Amino acid sequence: MKVGITGGIGSGKSIVTKIFKSLGIPVYNADDAAKRLMNENQSLRNQLQEIFGNDIFPMEGLFDRKKLASIVFQQPELLQKLNGLVHPAVGKDYQEWQKKQNAPYTLREAAILYESGTHIDLDAVIMVDSPEDLRIERIKNRDGRTEGEIKSIMQRQWPAGDLRSRANFIIENDETHPLIPQVLAIHQQLLSHGRK
Repeated sequence: MKVGITGGIGSGKSIVTKIFKSLGIPVYNADDAAKRLMNENQSLRNQLQEIFGNDIFPMEGLFDRKKLASIVFQQPELLQKLNGLVHPAVGKDYQEWQKKQNAPYTLREAAILYESGTHIDLDAVIMVDSPEDLRIERIKNRDGRTEGEIKSIMQRQWPAGDLRSRANFIIENDETHPLIPQVLAIHQQLLSHGRK
């Protein structure tokens, strides 16, 4: 089974996927894969340089994520072009990764699972949800971003209500519901579904 795991920025996807990993479930992180491919996939690098210039690949040869973000977040048409290059490359990489797995199910972690259309190939989706104020606080502590920057990112992601209505499973990461029992319950359901 191919299972997606999503949630807005700061919702706690990473901590949840760590729990799944401890249960022996392989996790494909789409964001990490995108960063890796932008550095390693020569064809993708060439296309990015053609559109965004050499400035996004400084002297060390590794792409400058902040520089690229500052360009695309001001210009939606460029963000669309970026996604049009990166999402297919990540999709292909994911398919190759998926073929090598032999667990009862795998997880594909992505903040923009629905926005990118990658949910179509999945058997189920888990959504990690957190109150907005808690998410903002986590990102401030983690990334040192301002509240304005965080809210700007949140506005570009699907609202939590839309994600909740589409997800097969919801994990409440609000610091009142323990995470491990929630993950174990979903894990058992996925294992039993896989045996049918």
